[in-house]
Amino acid sequence: MEAAQACCVCGGTQLDPHLRVAGEAGERGLAPTTDRFGTALADIVRCRACGHMQLDRMPGEAELAEAYGEAEDFDYVEEETGQLATADWLLGEIERWSGPGRLLDLGCWVGFLLAQARDRGWEGVGVEPSEFAAAYATDRLGLDVRLAGLFDAELDPGFDAVVMADVIEHLPEPGAALDRVSELLAPGGVLALVLPDAGSRLARVLGRRWWSVIPTHVQYFTRSSLGRLLARHGFETLRVRTAPKAFTVRYYLERVGGYSDAAARAFVGAATRAGVADRLWAPDFRDRMLVIARVAESASVTPR
Repeated sequence: MEAAQACCVCGGTQLDPHLRVAGEAGERGLAPTTDRFGTALADIVRCRACGHMQLDRMPGEAELAEAYGEAEDFDYVEEETGQLATADWLLGEIERWSGPGRLLDLGCWVGFLLAQARDRGWEGVGVEPSEFAAAYATDRLGLDVRLAGLFDAELDPGFDAVVMADVIEHLPEPGAALDRVSELLAPGGVLALVLPDAGSRLARVLGRRWWSVIPTHVQYFTRSSLGRLLARHGFETLRVRTAPKAFTVRYYLERVGGYSDAAARAFVGAATRAGVADRLWAPDFRDRMLVIARVAESASVTPR
């Protein structure tokens, strides 16, 4: 683990203790999933200057590369219908501002968003460090996905849209990621970020027990802190809204196992008996956000 010398958003050096969440997760390492919410690789600190929250010590590049290269999630693959529906919604939001055109999905996982984008007329490219996910996207879905670190792949610039869905909260240097994105965007192109909202009412109420406090998250953005980071790296924010995800009822109820295995089994059993376990469900807990932005110097555009 490497020391976090300054706030990743504003550069401030006064980082106060916020949540004590280290311990077991620090010993287990950067596990891609967790069976207990409220664990992380290190404790979470808050910046006095801007309110951003982040780990007090960041994982190193080698640790990150190994963990994400080995990541697998078969449960997610089985949720294809809901993920395609979520992707369709996200693409609709992006198309208020740009496209269809060239689209880059950084951290595309198994490629469901790229597959949906292809059906909507986009020319898509993905970058994914997981060998399992990249192979699924290329072999099963026939997509152009590069197996590489998110910012290591050789890419021709000029993308009309770049998507980072459930990505930026995993990055020790989010500002450097935004600088790379600005180089890849075409004039007037947009960046779509989807991520947990650590400033939401639910996150504040649950504290360390919030389900987005997991080992793979190293940044905890609020709407304010993300807006500040975007502005600091030359972006203007176009749209901010909540971003629910569609999964089966069974999938959501199984996640209750992060608090109690017994409760999860009881809920899934009840949903199965009621005949609703396999229905799609997209509850809006208002603790996930979609932010669409563009490089501030680009030509003015208006939503369609």
